Amino acid sequence: MIELTSKQRKFLEKSAQPMSPMVLIGGAGVTVEQIKQIQTVIKTHELIKVKFNEFKDEKQELAKEIEEQTASTLVRIIGNVAVFYKEAEKPADRKYAKGLLKA
Repeated sequence: MIELTSKQRKFLEKSAQPMSPMVLIGGAGVTVEQIKQIQTVIKTHELIKVKFNEFKDEKQELAKEIEEQTASTLVRIIGNVAVFYKEAEKPADRKYAKGLLKA
């Protein structure tokens, strides 16, 4: 997890706006399989959206759980959608590094 400034959060929110949710949280809640799926997707995309179709009242707690288990950073929760960011391991694969440095 990295600490983001408010300008960095705004930059990532703006970048995530046109995206569709890549993972849906349904009736089973946050399962081990979903954590693995989130880890795989975030490793490839760096910035992802997770939509809560169920457990809408517990989305804050579940988002924190996802953040901890995936070693990502929760950017923001907007409605029933959480935005997560995790910097790519290889510098060549980092899509948002320049924007974050400017912010």
